[in-house]
This record gives sequence, structure tokens and C-alpha cells, in this order.
Amino acid sequence: MSTLIHKPANLFIITLLCGVMMSQPAWADDDDDPAKIAEMAKAFGLISLEEAQTKALAAKPGVVKEVELERRKFRSGWDYEVEIVDSNGAEWEVTIDAKTGKVNSVNRDWF
Repeated sequence: MSTLIHKPANLFIITLLCGVMMSQPAWADDDDDPAKIAEMAKAFGLISLEEAQTKALAAKPGVVKEVELERRKFRSGWDYEVEIVDSNGAEWEVTIDAKTGKVNSVNRDWF
């Protein structure tokens, strides 16, 4: 065995890090069910799914493929993530602030 694991402090740190990594919450909660999104939007005072789609399409014209309501990872609040396919077949992700309706980002989805 490595001498790294023989020291009690190192073993404690390794165990602690493994525990933290395995117990992280799932941030991409909720789902893409329109009824569930509508219910959550109303409960939390967010813009509607339709408003989010309209704002996303204004920022990046195309066809909406999917919409998800997601809790932000590092800041408080919620975002709509709208996946759009443009006229060339390229996929884009438009992030809309679910409270204000502001377009936060438009990114090409390369995968």
C-alpha cells in the first residue's frame, strides 16, 4: 500500500472527499414536462413556458426542440434552457432567466 493511505489524516481527507463527491445533489432538477413546468412557474412567480420560448426564438430563430426549467448551480434562481434547431440544422441552447425573462446566453450545442 501507498504511504499516503497509512497516515490517519490522509485517510480521513480521502474518505471525506469521496463522501462529498458521492453526495452531491442533482441540480438539473425538475424535468421537461410542460405541465410540471407550468405548475412550478406559477408557484415560484416565474415567466411562463410560452414566454420563455418566445424570448428564446427572438434571440435565436429556429424550431424549439426541448425546454427545461433548471435551478441555477452557483447563483440563486431558475433558468429556462431552450434547445433550438436553426434552419441549417445546428442546435443551440438559449438560457432565459425564468424570473425576469432576460436572455442570459445563446450557445451553439456541439454535441
